[in-house]
Amino acid sequence: MRVMRNLIRLTAGLVLLACSATAAAGVNAPPAGTAGGNAAGQQASSERRDIEAALAVYQAGRLPEAEQMFRALARKGNAVGRYNLAMMHVLDEAARPDKHEAVALLKQSAAQGFIRSEYALGQVYELGVAGPPDQAHAVVWYQRAAQHGHVDAQVSLGTAYYLGRGIARDLGQAAQWYRQAAQAGDVGAQYLIASMYETGLGVEQDLRIARYWYDAAARNGDEAAPHKVKELDNRLRDRSL
Repeated sequence: MRVMRNLIRLTAGLVLLACSATAAAGVNAPPAGTAGGNAAGQQASSERRDIEAALAVYQAGRLPEAEQMFRALARKGNAVGRYNLAMMHVLDEAARPDKHEAVALLKQSAAQGFIRSEYALGQVYELGVAGPPDQAHAVVWYQRAAQHGHVDAQVSLGTAYYLGRGIARDLGQAAQWYRQAAQAGDVGAQYLIASMYETGLGVEQDLRIARYWYDAAARNGDEAAPHKVKELDNRLRDRSL
């Protein structure tokens, strides 16, 4: 049950990402204005409509019908269809859940450049969805997703480096990935990078930068961060006396 809760948190249900119609269709588009470009654009628009229709069916709770629609998209090579069908297997919502098929679908989708599939594979390996947990493989996929800008993957990769889990411990790398996620607005990463600057862990100690990130976390709703801001204000004031 804990694994399923973690995966539900990971996927937040099946969603149509804010991506272009071409990206949703999982195709490399020819230049716009060419005959190939127009044809690809029409195909992408058609597949996007199919994705939206399948998601509407899924959200209405008609899971067998949604599975058929996502499977049809997956057979066409649609990256989002493959991802959503994989998630139905992972969440035991498919008629015959098959975790190994889910991994295969995610890898196909990831090979098309679908970043959410890269991150999902990291979670699948970390949680041991289709076999024993494999932290080293999880890190490989977190790295790919993190390098492509996936914020949750950046946090997961930072944590892997921080703990030495699946990869050699490297606090400097941990700080780098937490900082990137913090810059993207992740409140947990903002608090973590603040604490690293406060203590000089993996970075040169700098209370002013630490205060900046604690303040960012506080403004984003972290409950402990306001107390850290006050504490650092006092420490910085005492230093200046």
